[in-house]
Amino acid sequence: MRLKFLTAWMVAALALFLAAGAHAQEGFLTPAQSEAKAKHLIQEAIQALGGQAYLDVRDQTCKGSVAFFGFHDQLTGYEKVIDYNLYPDKERTEYSSKRNIIDVYNGDKGWTLDRGGVSVMSAANLRDFQKGLQRDINQLFRYRLKDPGLEIRYGGPDVVDLKQIDWVDVTDPEHLTIRIALDRFTHLPLRAIYISRDAKTHERTEEIEYFSIYHQVQGVNTPFQDTRTRNGNKVYQFFIRSCAYNTGLEPDIFTRESLEARWKKLGGNKKKKKHFF
Repeated sequence: MRLKFLTAWMVAALALFLAAGAHAQEGFLTPAQSEAKAKHLIQEAIQALGGQAYLDVRDQTCKGSVAFFGFHDQLTGYEKVIDYNLYPDKERTEYSSKRNIIDVYNGDKGWTLDRGGVSVMSAANLRDFQKGLQRDINQLFRYRLKDPGLEIRYGGPDVVDLKQIDWVDVTDPEHLTIRIALDRFTHLPLRAIYISRDAKTHERTEEIEYFSIYHQVQGVNTPFQDTRTRNGNKVYQFFIRSCAYNTGLEPDIFTRESLEARWKKLGGNKKKKKHFF
């Protein structure tokens, strides 16, 4: 046990030494050089994720299980899910093997199906969905890199999970900063840190998304485990079993009408029998 600990310590020390050496070799970069280096690293990441195959993704269907957590990282739920995405702003998530609980988001609208029927998504959930789009690195890599007012800079070398990485920092006009850790050897994203402040309270929020267990699917390198924390507390873990891209998802499944049809199929439209006593 002690030998294993010493070996792990030596690996960590070596990684830190190499990162420090790399940082010294980088020297000081001008703002233009920093931006150019960061953009080059992003392009390397896009190529590592699949290049044109990654950029050409229009829809995605993933099946797996998701674990939800509450205070002190306590597990509050564990469900089988099917997650459908039609980019850039449509998502449908079906929970449980019966698929009788469904959340649908379509741009600035949303609806949910549960045991009580179909209802309009809460304003809070819609805000979270919109924030999620803003904080998604796939949205950033595929659609937002040419947005006006976007500041892109090199954040320097570092060691993350005993791996040498480079940080890329992206800040948008709404003062959201996304820090992306890119593996120096595979160029794949290992984690993304989303830093924002409430406009009224100025309270700082830090969310971290961890990407791991990459598999190549249809030419696209896909993380089969996605973990998110908020201010140090675990929010969820998504364990993917299978994924498919560009299957031709129809926009119709991201509507309220689709949920009404599902509710009807589940028998929700049946009138309850009257009981006489």
